[in-house]
Amino acid sequence: MGLRQGHRGTYYKNPYYTQQYNGSYDVGMIRGAYHFATPDTASGAAQAGYFVDNGGRWSKDGRTLPGVLDIEWNPYGDACYGKTQSQMVSWIRDFLNTYKARTGRDAVIYTSTSWWKQCTGNHTGFAANNPLWVARYASTVGELPAGWPTYTMWQYTSSGPIVGDHNRFNGGLDRVRALAEG
Repeated sequence: MGLRQGHRGTYYKNPYYTQQYNGSYDVGMIRGAYHFATPDTASGAAQAGYFVDNGGRWSKDGRTLPGVLDIEWNPYGDACYGKTQSQMVSWIRDFLNTYKARTGRDAVIYTSTSWWKQCTGNHTGFAANNPLWVARYASTVGELPAGWPTYTMWQYTSSGPIVGDHNRFNGGLDRVRALAEG
């Protein structure tokens, strides 16, 4: 399974995105793309539109995962991008609704429990429709954001013998394919 960074805000597209996205598909991998949110630079709808327009689509081919909204600590400033918890929930809803309207799929949410608690007030409203990809660098997945009874994916480290993130899918290959098929 290959997940490739595609986009950030409405201003950045990974220059290797097309090669990586198509290359992983061409060798038979299940692929996907994620969008690193910058809620202080543009609306959720604008960023979802940019993501879809620049390769963050989903296709019902059994080998393309729904897009991922990467919503986490702001590496450039205020942890919550200067938004209140209510404003952040509205921003996320705007992104998710636009993504679904454009693709027919619910996006996966990538976040950490600590960020989710601080910046959304541990909002439960997305758990019913949006699969969770939780970031927690530890030996166990630990507490999940409120509302999600389980995770779909878990990023458990960002280092190791091979440079890159390490993730675990919560289920077998048949469940990965089911997520890709919609």
